[in-house]
Amino acid sequence: MSKLKFPNLFSPIQIGDTLFRNRIFSAPTGHPDVTLDGTFTEDVIAYFERKAKGGAAAVTLGEEIVDSRYGKRHPFQISLDDPNIKHSFSRLADSVSRHGAVVSIELQHSGVNAAKSSESGEPSVYGPSDMMMDGVHVREMPEEMILEVIDKFAKAALFVKSCGFGMVTVHAGHGWLLNQFFAPRLNTRTDKWGGSAENRARITVEVADAIHRLCGKGFPVEVRISGSECHDKGYGIEEGVELAKQLDGHADIIHVSAGCSTGLKEQNSVFGTTHPSMFREDGVNVKYAAEVKKHVKISKVATVGALSDPAMMEDIIASGKADIVEIARGLICDPDLPNKAREGRECDIIHCMRCLSCFSHGVSQGHFFCALNPETNRERYFSYLPPAPNKRKVLIAGGGIAGMQAALTAEKYGHEVILCEKGDRLGGNIRCEENVPFKSHLKEYIALQEKRLAESSVAVRLNTEVTPEYCDSVGADVLIAALGAEPVVPDIPGADGKNVVSAEEAYRAPNRVGESAVIIGAGLVGLELAIYLTMLGKKVCVTEMSGAANYGENILHGKAVEEQLFEKGIDVFYNSRAVIIDETGIWCETKDGDRHFDAETVIYAIGQKPLMNRAAELHGCAKQFYQIGDCLAPKTISEANAAAATAARNIGR
Repeated sequence: MSKLKFPNLFSPIQIGDTLFRNRIFSAPTGHPDVTLDGTFTEDVIAYFERKAKGGAAAVTLGEEIVDSRYGKRHPFQISLDDPNIKHSFSRLADSVSRHGAVVSIELQHSGVNAAKSSESGEPSVYGPSDMMMDGVHVREMPEEMILEVIDKFAKAALFVKSCGFGMVTVHAGHGWLLNQFFAPRLNTRTDKWGGSAENRARITVEVADAIHRLCGKGFPVEVRISGSECHDKGYGIEEGVELAKQLDGHADIIHVSAGCSTGLKEQNSVFGTTHPSMFREDGVNVKYAAEVKKHVKISKVATVGALSDPAMMEDIIASGKADIVEIARGLICDPDLPNKAREGRECDIIHCMRCLSCFSHGVSQGHFFCALNPETNRERYFSYLPPAPNKRKVLIAGGGIAGMQAALTAEKYGHEVILCEKGDRLGGNIRCEENVPFKSHLKEYIALQEKRLAESSVAVRLNTEVTPEYCDSVGADVLIAALGAEPVVPDIPGADGKNVVSAEEAYRAPNRVGESAVIIGAGLVGLELAIYLTMLGKKVCVTEMSGAANYGENILHGKAVEEQLFEKGIDVFYNSRAVIIDETGIWCETKDGDRHFDAETVIYAIGQKPLMNRAAELHGCAKQFYQIGDCLAPKTISEANAAAATAARNIGR
């Protein structure tokens, strides 16, 4: 009799000659932290290894290129036709596979999206058909080059197999070359590589067959497709099913994703489908795999997209919607998700809130830093065991995001910890968003942190303000100030009016907001509030003194926000500086002169003022003092958690 709560999710599955220990695969994530000679750093190896430790059945590296001459999109993609990378790849394969996971790799060719290559001195980009793409002339790939590409995919697979990889994932979705061949809007050929679904799928089918010929029939080949391109100019699920039917029996796994924005000027909605934002429901893309599964007879089917709930994933497998579930950001947020679910500790899973902070950090800084998990992409630092710390008495002032994380980390390393919060609840100012539907996973995270504190030895003292006198009474060796910040009030006439509230007040008590509202400030706080209030049926617009929205470092979440603004018809007026608030709205200076925006309620969301002065009062109250989070400077959740975990880890060393 099984003792597992999710028996279908954790039933092993044999694919080819390989046995996978469960049905949870770590979906491909590329990593831009590569050396100048094109190999992975030790931090990248630790990042992928951590997923294997966490219990995933397969761990897949993303975005590796089979053709360095014509297939590379950006310099942070490793070229698999470079034999000098073998030592690095063998090291990574060993680091993952010795923990019981099958290590896989995503094979890609950029096609029309490739950076320009030089051929006889002339910049050249090749795709399925002759076309112009973003001002670049794309040449139609001649048949001899198509055959060469197929060969390169197969040789890349054989190369990584020699390095210890147990599977490959051929990327035939999301606008990469093989997807371009299948998409009718991009492939206008009239030879055997274009026209019918069979012809357009031919290159992908032949890639799968060529890999099996070189690597053996028992070597698992996964093919990732876009079940639908998810826009009115692209193909729908009917064509996606036709592609899957062509691949059936050739690919061992048909991995059904969604979306393709290649050649589209407006990409926000498609991006938000391929990488579901917090505005989409959990498991939003499962429907595409479920439809494909109805028509596939031999190959296994995998689904991906906004998955982190073991009960939902168990139902997907049990009901036959898919044979495998794949998770990307969910395992960035909590790599132990598989182990926790297997052990029946699903209540301890940190659910990804799909804020896209990790992805944005990867694009801008080259590392996947998670908002909720400070150890992600810092695995080597946090796994290193320094000498045991000298036990200290630690007092933490402030029970917000940073304060809670600091308390948990300090307690983990053996310190006596007291966590004080002057309010009657933990969570800090961000708790005002707890009733926002698209922030449900943030609410769950705060509840999980509270649970972890309740189960720990941390002494939590609510309704307790930390003053110098209180510090003296406690006699702490270490003081961590995590006092937070307060909203900046606009310095304009009328800001103290009865019809004026802060964004925090509007989030906490939306009934205080009239049927119409104008928000001052187009940062993420103001724009997300506009979306929330619109969902409640209110008419909202936003004014911003600068010429653009301010998304901070989270540029990709900004795309999701813009999509929502467009869908919900929310107007944002840039270059509009608020100068006066009156009983009927606000006056703004614009390029076209003064303009009045009518609204029952005016909401300000123009930033946060760190509580530096309060923190300064505590500076000398203990021999060791740390100032973290918003009381130092306005911080993201990611920055606050990272600083908190690091400061607490350093105590007593």
